Amino acid sequence: MTAATTTAEPAPPAALPRQPWNRHLAVVAVLAVLLVPLPLVLPGAQEAVVVRVMIFAILSIGWNVMSGFGGMFSFGHAAYFGLGAYTTAWLLVERDVSPWIGMAAGMVVAAAFAVVIGFLALRYELRGAYFALATFAFAEMLRLWATNSDFVHRAEGYHVPLLPENSWWYLQFEPGSPHYFWIALALTVAALVVSILFLRSRAGQFALAARDDEEAAASVGIPVMRYKLMTMALAGAISSVAGAFYVQYYLFVDPDLAFGSSQSIQAILPAVIGGVATIWGPVIGAAVLGPLSDVTATVLRNPPPFLDFLQGRGGLDVILYGLLLIVIILLLPKGIYGALRDRWSRR
Repeated sequence: MTAATTTAEPAPPAALPRQPWNRHLAVVAVLAVLLVPLPLVLPGAQEAVVVRVMIFAILSIGWNVMSGFGGMFSFGHAAYFGLGAYTTAWLLVERDVSPWIGMAAGMVVAAAFAVVIGFLALRYELRGAYFALATFAFAEMLRLWATNSDFVHRAEGYHVPLLPENSWWYLQFEPGSPHYFWIALALTVAALVVSILFLRSRAGQFALAARDDEEAAASVGIPVMRYKLMTMALAGAISSVAGAFYVQYYLFVDPDLAFGSSQSIQAILPAVIGGVATIWGPVIGAAVLGPLSDVTATVLRNPPPFLDFLQGRGGLDVILYGLLLIVIILLLPKGIYGALRDRWSRR
């Protein structure tokens, strides 16, 4: 065969665009430095709101790892929040163990529980709504167990004993102390960094491949179940940190507070509002939703003159809060961060 008739070899495929992981890490570092002095100028009430925002940002980051990047929609993320809360509270109250150690133990317990849930659900090929219902059922199972178990004080739950002085070892400070803010900030930064490092790792890339096309991923030799379980374990561990810190901040936990469906909703909403399967979606969503609930409650409790007829009417703040959420979801189906990112990319 002559050179003229020889078929040209196909050109190699174009390289996929590299994700700006280092840029995300740099933004995390800059924001952390900028936020450090914030509690020194914030009034106590506003500082409490910001701390609550960061707690639920951590919870939502964990949900986003599993449901956004892993493609396994969870409606039972309260299970991991509650396991972190109860493990920390039990070790502290019953065994006088530092909350820092309790937090680490809670991460192990939540990760192990996530693997058990994941193995059972994936083993029997539960997908979509059936997987979500399975996660909800496991969270309800934990709630009912805690409500009826003497081992964790039944429905009474745990009250964290107050200390006479500040203690880093027992993670307890006077009300309004900036230390709570700084610890919550450090935990939020750690959750963001861990999620970014996971996504840029080999395991994270395999998890994304399994999310996008499970059959294709398996056909090229990716052990799909292994990386799905790894993703669930990481998500459970991150979310348990939110529960552990919640107990130390509010000094109380009971079964409904820890394992109730409201906590699962608190995990989902920030990511949906901010942008599912994005790095910054859960943080932005939590930053919007946290103050929003307080603002709507305050406005309707002390309304302007033209809304005087609403004053004192119970439940209206919740209705207005729900309406605002619906408007945000309808106008920004990809979330706030997703919409901003798409708009920026079109420039």
